[in-house]
Amino acid sequence: MTTRETIQGYFDALKNKKQWERYFSDDVVFVSNTSPIKRVNGKNAFIEATKRFYSSLISIEVKDVLCDNEKACALTHYQLQAPDKSVFTSDVAEIFTVKDGRINSFAIYFDSAPFPK
Repeated sequence: MTTRETIQGYFDALKNKKQWERYFSDDVVFVSNTSPIKRVNGKNAFIEATKRFYSSLISIEVKDVLCDNEKACALTHYQLQAPDKSVFTSDVAEIFTVKDGRINSFAIYFDSAPFPK
């Protein structure tokens, strides 16, 4: 599977809310580049650290994906629902490294202001 196919498969699974986790390697490194920066190592820790985000997902629009060998950058627009049921949006730059058809590093950049505190 190419880098583009892996990333596209992940986003397709995310849109369908089915088995998106299978696109990540067991030793994935995840970095959220907001303040404070958060780094998580390993698939189980990543899933635990991001479960609130993924459970709040209403929709995703992939605006662009750029690939260069095993690296990819996606520009995305998310619609999310907060615990109080309010809806908000977030634009995100997502940086991936893919090895053997699995995402083994994943970093995100976004403005945290729209997110509930």
